[in-house]
Parts: sequence; structure tokens; C-alpha cells
Amino acid sequence: MTMQSLEDVYHDQLQDLWSANKQSLEIVTELGRAAQNESLSKALIAGANGIQDGMDKIAEICQQHAIDPNGEHCKGMEGLVKEAKAHALNETFGDDDTRDAMIITQYQRMVHYGLAGYGCLVAFANRLGHDGDGAILQECLDGTYDGDRSMTDIAADGINAAAA
Repeated sequence: MTMQSLEDVYHDQLQDLWSANKQSLEIVTELGRAAQNESLSKALIAGANGIQDGMDKIAEICQQHAIDPNGEHCKGMEGLVKEAKAHALNETFGDDDTRDAMIITQYQRMVHYGLAGYGCLVAFANRLGHDGDGAILQECLDGTYDGDRSMTDIAADGINAAAA
């Protein structure tokens, strides 16, 4: 497809972010199961719920624009998921706290991809006059920021306290 307008870019990026969310949902669930710190595990479960909610909202927006959310495969998230599996799930660790610290790093990389995607989509939706879309996507962006901040708090205060 040739991109002719900001509307085309907006549609493409809706599909890209839906694909990114779809790919990250399974690995975030796996990371939540692998995490030993209770706060971390709960935060990852909440993150997976937020990802699913974002997918549902993007799918609704796509439907309103008569586009298929499955229209794009996000290669960026594909790489981040591979990295998370390799570094947080398939790696050997000396203790659970060290694995939990690695889980946080991998999760936050994926979250930051989502922040960039949602941020651009909010701006594009508002610029295109899709104010309803913009409000929905802003909710997703805000929730993603909240999850990122929560993970940073867990990293700073709750992981590997004995090492501090």
C-alpha cells in the first residue's frame, strides 16, 4: 500500500500497534508466571490485562474506519519478544531476584515501544479530527505510562533488596 496521507499512516500504525500488542500479550503473561516477586508478578498480570484492553480498543477503532486490525505484522515487537524470551526466560540465573530484574528490563523495552506507538496515534487522531479515537487512545497511553512507572518503582524498591 502506498501511503498517500496522514490518514493512511494512522491506519497503518493502528494495525502495527494492534500486532505489537498481540505479540507481546503472550510473552508478558509468561514473564508474569516466571516472576518470583509478588509485586512484579501482579504488575505483569495487570500489564497483560492492559495489553488486551488496548487490543480491544484498537480493534474497535479499526472497525469504525473499516480496516482490519490484522493488516500489519509488527517486526519491531517480534524482535523485542525474541529478546525477552532469550534474556528473561531461556537464560540461566543464579537466583530469582536476578531473573526478576531481567524480566523488568525486557518488559519495559516492550512497554516503551507501546508508548511511542500510542503517543503518535493520539497525535495523529487529534490532528485528523478523530477526537473520539484520540480520547480512547489517550486512555491507553495513560495506562501504559502507569504500568511503566509501576515497573520502575518495583525495580527501584522491590527487586534484589539484599543486594542494596
